[in-house]
Amino acid sequence: MTKTKQKQSKKEKLSFELNNSSGKFDIPLFVVTVVLVVFGIIMVYSASGYSAAHHQGNRFYFMNKQIIGAVAGFAAFLGFTLLDYKKLYKFRFAALIVSYVLLALVFIPGLGLEVYGARRWIRLPFFTLQPSEIAKFGFIIFTAAYMSKHHDKVHKFKTILPVLGAGSLMALLIILEPNMSITMCVVLLMLAMLFLGGMKIKHFVIIILPVLALVPILIIMEPYRMNRLTAFLNPWASPLAEGYQLIQSFYSLGSGGLFGLGLFNSRQAYLFLPFSESDFIFSIIGEELGLIGAGAVILLFIIMIARAIVISQRAQDRFGIYLASGIAAIIAIQVLINIAVVTGSIPPTGLPLPFISAGSSSLVVFLSGIGILQSVSLRSHKSIKSL
Repeated sequence: MTKTKQKQSKKEKLSFELNNSSGKFDIPLFVVTVVLVVFGIIMVYSASGYSAAHHQGNRFYFMNKQIIGAVAGFAAFLGFTLLDYKKLYKFRFAALIVSYVLLALVFIPGLGLEVYGARRWIRLPFFTLQPSEIAKFGFIIFTAAYMSKHHDKVHKFKTILPVLGAGSLMALLIILEPNMSITMCVVLLMLAMLFLGGMKIKHFVIIILPVLALVPILIIMEPYRMNRLTAFLNPWASPLAEGYQLIQSFYSLGSGGLFGLGLFNSRQAYLFLPFSESDFIFSIIGEELGLIGAGAVILLFIIMIARAIVISQRAQDRFGIYLASGIAAIIAIQVLINIAVVTGSIPPTGLPLPFISAGSSSLVVFLSGIGILQSVSLRSHKSIKSL
């Protein structure tokens, strides 16, 4: 068979699959995703323009990287949209093993990149890669596949042990970087997926109690975590040290008022608020666009998560249900933690705001997740109606 005929055969097969399913491309989800990504590029420029010019000699430095990440991310989005999500089932173990290998590579001298005492990135020729971002979705694929296979036994404690083991090992590798914020995300994601999969409440309690007991131990083990907790309780006790970032975040959000100071008019972006283009970009959003603008961003995330939940409800098999539910869960968890941190609702911890914060690894991986959601939607039993 010639290459041309092979390509035609593949196209016909794909067309047959899509035409024989009543699902549709989820337009509201796509529109919200595009809006968030484009808005993120604008906000990254606004939050980083001055600092990038000061430190990098190019005010478009972070914005250009975000655009490259967006282009790569939408390419990944398209690829996963066209890929039948059921094929991911075959790669459930590979997804988990690759995640572990990437997480371990950050500890290799010369390959792992250390920034502010943390080894969270892999140094590659033209870019850096953050394995923990990939690992979260590798865990989702593995857990969704495992629970779909053993769905009738998830109520038994011994059945959920492989998921607990996989999640615990991943959390251990991430906390060793150290990265407590992503560790929290993985643990919460694991609990959310097990709960959605039918885990008994008593088993949930058995798991959550040791986790809660472990949190203060992890805080005490590292002095910087204890300092962050102290700063969270009373940031004004150390306004030029541990409490500085949170205070500057408060100033940023407070000065925005109801309607904000206007796009590109942030004062805190002038080297006052550290990591304003990444972990604390929501503070700049609140400052420039006010409560109305910040609320609109939250509303977009709510729509995105709601669409993911609807897609999970319409999925044609349990693997699709758990896959879509896991993606909805990780987006919700990360958004909640990020906003809680910048508003002083929980102790400060570094975690990007999905689709908006500067960071190509995060952007590419989350757009891949949206592509998987679209793949589930296209192959669902029922058409997805707009909310």
